[in-house]
Amino acid sequence: MLTLCWILTLFVSGVEVREINLPGCSHVEPQIWYRAINGEEFVLWCALPERDATSIYNNPLLNQHKVEWFWHQKDKETLKAIKESSNLAFQGDALWFKPIRDSASGVYICRMWGKIPCLKIVLDVQTKKAAKCSGYDTNMLYLLAGIGNSITCPGTKCYSHVKKPDVKWYKDGHQVKHRKSRPSLKLKQNEIYLNPTYDKDAGIYVCDYTLPDNTTNWTVRTAVTVEVIAKNTIHPPNLLYPNGVVILEAELGKPLELECRVQFGFETVSPMRVTWKRSDEENINEKLNQETSVYPKGLKGSTLLHVATLKEVTEKDLRSNFTCFAENSVGNATAVIQLKRKQRVLFLYVLCSAISTLFAFVLCTAFIYQHWIEIVLMYRSYLVHNKNTEDGKEFDAFVSYAKINSSESDSALISEEKFALELLPDMLENKYGYKLCILERDILPGGAYTDEVVTAIKQSRRVIIVLSPAYVSGPSIFELQAAVNCALEDKRIKLVLIKFQDFQEPENLPPVVKKALRILPIVTWKSSISAAPHKKFWKYMHYHMPMKTTKRLGSFSLKGLSQRLFRLVY
Repeated sequence: MLTLCWILTLFVSGVEVREINLPGCSHVEPQIWYRAINGEEFVLWCALPERDATSIYNNPLLNQHKVEWFWHQKDKETLKAIKESSNLAFQGDALWFKPIRDSASGVYICRMWGKIPCLKIVLDVQTKKAAKCSGYDTNMLYLLAGIGNSITCPGTKCYSHVKKPDVKWYKDGHQVKHRKSRPSLKLKQNEIYLNPTYDKDAGIYVCDYTLPDNTTNWTVRTAVTVEVIAKNTIHPPNLLYPNGVVILEAELGKPLELECRVQFGFETVSPMRVTWKRSDEENINEKLNQETSVYPKGLKGSTLLHVATLKEVTEKDLRSNFTCFAENSVGNATAVIQLKRKQRVLFLYVLCSAISTLFAFVLCTAFIYQHWIEIVLMYRSYLVHNKNTEDGKEFDAFVSYAKINSSESDSALISEEKFALELLPDMLENKYGYKLCILERDILPGGAYTDEVVTAIKQSRRVIIVLSPAYVSGPSIFELQAAVNCALEDKRIKLVLIKFQDFQEPENLPPVVKKALRILPIVTWKSSISAAPHKKFWKYMHYHMPMKTTKRLGSFSLKGLSQRLFRLVY
């Protein structure tokens, strides 16, 4: 029966009942003796005793997997492995009892791989009556922040028949000492004085002192948990959101979250409560699906975020009042959210307007790119005043082409001459009203050829050059060179190059002519399709010619402009 009782005790204390054999530990003598008080927190540290130790345990989890704990009773030789349970916990290289019971008395063995092969610790757990404790109430201490407080070692209230030596204090495993950086902390008569007390003073304080008993020096170890508090609030909860009555837009059929943020003042025992309720004409104070998130609590209180979730907004929700109710020990506060149907018309209108504007912009850009030449020509014809008649020049354009002589009979040259003497005048003079200067037609013979060419060019606003293999390799290239020189002197003279036939530039061309062929605008003649009056070739020629407005103004000009725009579109 006694054996069965001990087995039950081992299961309750968290010790695995499994016989263990540790070679090399059977003849090792105990090195540390501890006394503990039944029902209090207690900690054992797997470390060899040191006289000037500054800590009593380390929490890093790295050491937790390296330490093994074993236990057996004083009068029993069977060794059992220790495992965690409801009141036993491994924290780093320490074994915590939360709390310790008198059944935990015995010999504890710990091993740390690579450091401690075998450490025996004797633990004797006594009741407060057996330890002759007086005034020993609780190991939980609440200190008011901002004022002076003291922490007394609970173990000094036991073994009153023995004179107490100096007490060593440890906070969160590290020894408490007087430091210059913290003059408000003082150690006097085995107590810790804090004046003032800060919130960082909260933690687990462990105190040790030596108790001689016959030939054994026991270490009496007790612990006290300190929590720093503030004065209880005198104010009811403060609703941060919503405040008063808030109108919130919502879409029918869509999910919606209703948030309620509440600030509570500090209370030692806080009955703070937050809830959402829905009220309408049919159902009063209906509870909703809701959850609460608490921000970290501090000495100034805490903030709660309470969220109610509507799976989908209904017509009933639009007719309801959603009330957030917050309460503490001082009082309560409420706020209301009312739902309003979200108007989507404005959003759709803005979206459609933006798309329409973008489409119109792209369409206009494409139209202008496609018909840029026609638009410029209409602008010149109808809206720009013609100032060319005031520049003192006689001709709109001088035409330069390759001249044939009696020894040449190439049909291509005859076609080129026909282009210069018949097609160009027919379109530019008869249709568009320009005045061309053709040397054989408009200049009387008898003067020097070079002088006549230069004079004609200076009297013209444009110089049309009909380029072909015969032109760039023949004497007519002089006219291009003269035109370039005149254009450099008179900025009103512009050159228009017509590529009548493909050609290769001779290497002996003057440098100024080579540059002109590279940078000046060139209009390409395609003999098979360019002859028709409506082709783009003539529009480009008209574009490069001087501006010429129509003689008819007023309603006739506007009518003609609108008709031409209509033809461009359709």
